[in-house]
Amino acid sequence: MRDDCLEIERKFLIRMPDIQWLETAAQAADIVQTYLEKGEKGLSGRVRRRSGKNGTVFTHTEKRHISSMRREEYEREISEEEYRQLLLLADPKRRPVEKRRYVLEYRGQNFEIDIYPFWSDRAIMEIELEDECQAVDFPPEIDIIKEVTEDKRYTNSSIAREIPVEDLG
Repeated sequence: MRDDCLEIERKFLIRMPDIQWLETAAQAADIVQTYLEKGEKGLSGRVRRRSGKNGTVFTHTEKRHISSMRREEYEREISEEEYRQLLLLADPKRRPVEKRRYVLEYRGQNFEIDIYPFWSDRAIMEIELEDECQAVDFPPEIDIIKEVTEDKRYTNSSIAREIPVEDLG
């Protein structure tokens, strides 16, 4: 496990962006994220398989919730064999979350746009920040519905239990 890292991020529900534009403007990867049963020390864990143009990477991540924007995150790359072993510890109450992630660089900021197979009209966009007060300059091609940083329904862990449904207005 690497040294603890403080993760500060904001999350937004967005209208489905133009996929053709994303395919040319961003780096794409296919992700399968599986949540593990709660371990000791109050950490939530997951394993992830990320496949992109540079091959497949497996990671094990543990997070401790501090606030809606802040978490301690411990992440390490693992072998495919260790990934398969950790899958045996999958939380039976949560299904694996599959998504296509686009990493979009815009004005020195990296936005992660997650496209889920169960939504055709919306997606989730996240940005990691240096501090909670950092200003964000949004790409004009992205139509933000609302910020969902504090809405627990839009965490991947919650999505693994139940897909949030709501009127987009």
